[in-house]
Amino acid sequence: MSKRATGNEFDAYRHSYSEAVNEAISFSGLDVDFFTRAKAVRLLDLLKSTLGPANNLSILDVGCGVGNYHPILRGKVGKLTGVDPSPECIDEAKQRNPGVFYRVSEGAQLPFDAGEFDAVFAICVMHHVPPADWAKFSSEMARVTRPGGAVLIFEHNPYNPLTRRIVSTCPFDENAVLLSKRQVVHYLRGAGLSGVEGRYILTVPAIDGVLRRIDDAFGRIPLGAQYHVLGRR
Repeated sequence: MSKRATGNEFDAYRHSYSEAVNEAISFSGLDVDFFTRAKAVRLLDLLKSTLGPANNLSILDVGCGVGNYHPILRGKVGKLTGVDPSPECIDEAKQRNPGVFYRVSEGAQLPFDAGEFDAVFAICVMHHVPPADWAKFSSEMARVTRPGGAVLIFEHNPYNPLTRRIVSTCPFDENAVLLSKRQVVHYLRGAGLSGVEGRYILTVPAIDGVLRRIDDAFGRIPLGAQYHVLGRR
């Protein structure tokens, strides 16, 4: 069982998060900015198809770290909030992303009211949470989402050997416990969400265009480097 990823564990990566990831994925010929954009674009597409125009939505990024996704999302959503257990990472996120609201929280309960957000998402965060806390993590995301809103989780695909290689060499993934798409579906359903379903992504490294359509066509096959699961509150 992994130890919970505390704020102090990630404080050291306030200024070097991207460098650490880029070193782990260097063999792919791509960098962290590519994968960040690829997931941010998919996130916006999913929000639009599920809830309507994203520029009307209040969304929460759980485990936001230094806010790598926020320059892409800022201005495309109505209100963007980030929460993370690392004070150092939150300070860095604030400097990088003026206009985004940030909170530090190391507790099991998110520091927000029930139903406060239209959508809540976590990108490659759940594998840092100890398995014993996965149910609580999922239920908290559901709790702060309004009725009719959406909860969305992106995670690493443990069946992809290249993904496992990256995780094994990334210094802040030392205690990671990867979980399958089926497991995430199970926990979101257990949190009371409906219409829970997911797709594999990045079988073909793509952001948009023809390659994105090819990648989407492989969405039901567990080949992709990662996957996403979405449920409605």
